[in-house]
Amino acid sequence: MYDSIDVARAAIQLALTSSRQAEEALISRMNEKGLKAAAVDVGGNINDTIHIVIERAIIASRKCNVTQESHIHDGAIAGAAREAIMQISSKVNGLNGGGKIGICRAGEHLSVCIFMSAGLLHLNEVVIGLAHRAIPE
Repeated sequence: MYDSIDVARAAIQLALTSSRQAEEALISRMNEKGLKAAAVDVGGNINDTIHIVIERAIIASRKCNVTQESHIHDGAIAGAAREAIMQISSKVNGLNGGGKIGICRAGEHLSVCIFMSAGLLHLNEVVIGLAHRAIPE
């Protein structure tokens, strides 16, 4: 049985993976342990892509069977993704960024983590945002 901190830790680990191969291997290990997981890359001007980040999180979670297509599940993912974006937005406001969204779920616990590097030229800020939601099993 996993609690909210375990699911949050898993989402952070997934968002921190440095390659597609590492991401897939971690998702496979998480699935074996009973965690549902998804990841998706994001990038662009943060101000212009907030809705795209949220949409990608929803689509990735559906595709990887972390959530089902329902307004409750979509709302939980959208709310958690938006909260994670708001946590990083003050540092990356107006800058271009790139990174990864890690999404994990176990039972009622759902966490979304955004790990991103944003900046101009080689002057980058590294940021992380994390949010949790509870949804029925």
